[in-house]
Amino acid sequence: MRFYLASEEDIVKGKITDVYFERTLKVLDKLGLDNVMVRMEVHSYGLPKGYQWAVFSGLEEVLNLFEGKPISIYAMPEGTLFKEVEPLMIIEGNYRDFGAYETEFLGILRHYSSVSTKAARIKSLAMDKNVLFFGLRSAHPAIAPMLDRAAYIGGVDGISGAFDKEAFDIEPSGTMPHALMLTVGDNVKAWKAFDEVVEDNVPRIVLADTFEDERTEALKAADLLGDKLAGIRLDTPSSRRGNFRKIVQEIRWTLNIHGYNHVKIYVSGGIDEEQVLDLRDYVDGFGVGTSIAFPESVDLSADIVEKMIDGNWVPYTKRGKWPGAKQVYRCGKLDDKITLINSPPIEGCKPLLIKYMENGKIVSKLPSLTEIRNYVISQLKEITQG
Repeated sequence: MRFYLASEEDIVKGKITDVYFERTLKVLDKLGLDNVMVRMEVHSYGLPKGYQWAVFSGLEEVLNLFEGKPISIYAMPEGTLFKEVEPLMIIEGNYRDFGAYETEFLGILRHYSSVSTKAARIKSLAMDKNVLFFGLRSAHPAIAPMLDRAAYIGGVDGISGAFDKEAFDIEPSGTMPHALMLTVGDNVKAWKAFDEVVEDNVPRIVLADTFEDERTEALKAADLLGDKLAGIRLDTPSSRRGNFRKIVQEIRWTLNIHGYNHVKIYVSGGIDEEQVLDLRDYVDGFGVGTSIAFPESVDLSADIVEKMIDGNWVPYTKRGKWPGAKQVYRCGKLDDKITLINSPPIEGCKPLLIKYMENGKIVSKLPSLTEIRNYVISQLKEITQG
């Protein structure tokens, strides 16, 4: 292997699993237990410290994983904000048909949801300011499309992968790295060449902190490009920042008094929730990388919660978990109520888990990536109102 990657074929065949699941199947064979019908639930019994909600994502890939296999799946729509204990997905079928896939489907959902949740937390703080995800260099390139998709679901306004147009029909965001100015050897010459070469639909946002003081470079860029300059980006390393907010305020003042009020200011480099809170009143947007690409983990687990005994579904699970397959009703702004899945509906409330797969066939329409993002943004607006 030149790159230590799992192939799509091996994932679909369930080969990328923990060995103890394979050994479990051998034991079931020995005991002659070839038809044990269960309902397995995916949930989180512990969100990261201080988190009141998380974003459920990765559903589309899990449905693709199980397509054609004799199981049924109920799930919250991708992009739904959820709280602790709530069931996010229920897999129903013969344990032998999906048990060995637990490593894969749980890994998909946990990684996706962790990235989407962090992106949503950043966006919920920035809200009307642009948030661009620049985190691909933080992770293995094999998962770059997944990271961009998960971050976009979480609400970021732009993603930077050169492949994004082909993969998602989304124009990638981003203009220039410091390497451009360093290889050219002159920032003004580099900016001028960029303006002459790059397509007109790409906003002229220049990095203004490579060789000189940020204020000096920002003014040089504005004098060079004038009305064509959409903005400047500051990616100043922490060793040179001092008080970053005061640097931003100084640049804003300087641009304004020289008649460049239209030039926006973007910041990047080590941006997390604390920096967004500190700078959001003074900048027009954020480039966020590592904090989204390597977020705190949303700890999802999968547990059998019901077993078919004598033709009836019976609540059945390990200690420490709530037995029984469940439904979640949303009765207001993250005002959720949990019931058994076959309990009478709660009047005036919306059931969140719907059937997405029946006997290996996808039976509910899957939304587009943009529709999922819009759904997340609408929920973020709702919970931040007032």
